[in-house]
Amino acid sequence: MAKKGKVRIITLECTEARKEGKSPSRYTTHKNTQTHPERLEKKKYNPALKRHTMHRELK
Repeated sequence: MAKKGKVRIITLECTEARKEGKSPSRYTTHKNTQTHPERLEKKKYNPALKRHTMHRELK
């Protein structure tokens, strides 16, 4: 069986869409958990809101 590496696949979800009653957009990306143990936050495009919003890593 293969070992789990330092780089993990994470999911980013929009933080503003649920407040407005729309469906949140989700993106997947890679993250090195050893160098960045905190939650990742990035500005990404949300097509439901038609603008760039803050996306936060899901647990």
